[in-house]
This record gives sequence, C-alpha cells and structure tokens, in this order.
Amino acid sequence: MPRHLLTTLLMLLTISLPTQVYAEIYTWTDDLGRIHFTDSPPDDTRTKQVDIGPLNTYNSPSQNSINNTLSRPTGVTAPKAKVILYSTTWCGVCKKAKRWLRSNKIAFREYDVENSERGRKDYKKMKGSGVPIIKVGKKRFNGFSSSRMTQVLRKAGYNI
Repeated sequence: MPRHLLTTLLMLLTISLPTQVYAEIYTWTDDLGRIHFTDSPPDDTRTKQVDIGPLNTYNSPSQNSINNTLSRPTGVTAPKAKVILYSTTWCGVCKKAKRWLRSNKIAFREYDVENSERGRKDYKKMKGSGVPIIKVGKKRFNGFSSSRMTQVLRKAGYNI
C-alpha cells in the first residue's frame, strides 16, 4: 500500500474518533451574591470545584446534563424577573436609568419606543405617555428613581 494512502487513512481514522477532555470548572459567589463559573479560581475568593466529568468533544452534551451538572449552589436563588427598559435616544432620564442599571450590573433589555417596532408596539399596548417605562417582571413603573428601582429589584430577588 502506498505510503501517502496509509497516511491519509490514518489521519481520517484519527479525526473520526471521538475524544474526551477533562475540564476544571470553579464556582464562586461575589460580594453582591452573584454566582460565577470560571475555568480558574480567583485568588481572593473561596471557590468550589464543580465536577462535570469527562466531556465528549465529538458529541455535544445534552441540555439535561448541563442543567444537572452546573446547578446553583444550595441556598442561592437567581432573580427570575427580567428587566425591560422602554426608552428613546433623546431622553436624559432614560440615559440615567441605563447608567444606573449598568453600574449595578443588572442585565436588561432595552427597546426604543420610536425606532424599534417591538418598542412601538409594546409602548402602544401599555398606553405609554412618557419615557422611560421600566418593567421588572410584571411590575411596571414610569420614570426612574434609584431608590424605587432598588426596592423593586430587591423584591424580585436581585441582590442590590
């Protein structure tokens, strides 16, 4: 058998075999109660190594195995309420609300009520008459107040 054919067959065989790798995943909670998963532990924080077993890089893991393996540590709950900000580009209070949410590391979705179709539809459905309109789960409030926002987010399970 020619050498190049043997080499090609050996390469194809090697590529087609599933491989397994071991990964080290660490979980830790920061001072604000947010849970992090990283591949290396931070130096100044108590961490717990998560055993995820061998990973098959040939087949993707099932969603159930991911959910069961990377569950949250006992006693820690994730906020369930999503934060949505309805705004405009010219609104100063909207900008202040966005800055506040970002500085407090609150994930939010923003819809411009003038420039996005979804924003216009939602705004009309809510019978909006000003901006910003902020929704935390099903709770809606008009305008922005950092103290009111803190209160609503805490009730929704956020650590602020």
